[in-house]
Amino acid sequence: MQTRIFHGDLKAEDLADALATRFNRGNLVAHRLAVGDRAVVQISTRQHPSSGGQTALGVTLQQNEDGVTVELGKQAWLGIAASLGSTALSALKNPFTLIGRLDDLAEDIENLQLDDQVWDAVEEIARAAGASSQLSESLRSAGCEYCGVANPIGEGRCLACGAPLGNVQPNTCPNCGFVVKPGDSKCSNCAEKL
Repeated sequence: MQTRIFHGDLKAEDLADALATRFNRGNLVAHRLAVGDRAVVQISTRQHPSSGGQTALGVTLQQNEDGVTVELGKQAWLGIAASLGSTALSALKNPFTLIGRLDDLAEDIENLQLDDQVWDAVEEIARAAGASSQLSESLRSAGCEYCGVANPIGEGRCLACGAPLGNVQPNTCPNCGFVVKPGDSKCSNCAEKL
């Protein structure tokens, strides 16, 4: 599984709608399901595609305090592998049959790139909403508890007043390693209690 976190004014449900709309085309069909602050988009090839093999990919979108966590499941490759194998065997028997299987070959190659296409779409939709996979400003700096000046994460002393910054530096979740703010009671990424 691949996971990326997008920070900004982005809603899991809106992102799921955009993905379902974008990938419900051609030989692909996309189904969307939302429960609470979590949405799932299942992208797969249609029941009987006109060309190419079968594949499926699941995208889980979890709303968190700073944006949305996007998790891409493993793509089902078996149908594509079978279609590519069939094309290769046909070409070995008679190279001219490759001409008749060009549509299958092109569709299989496009389906092999489905996870990259989904990540590109997520990045584009997030950018359009003003979100990014960069850490949010609240997690990139630590405010001095004495003078309030923002200091870079990892700085030992306040750049403005020289006070120690140990108490305001963020911690990480012991379960998933996500950076959490001091005083947080649960991880905004995996919802584990801290």
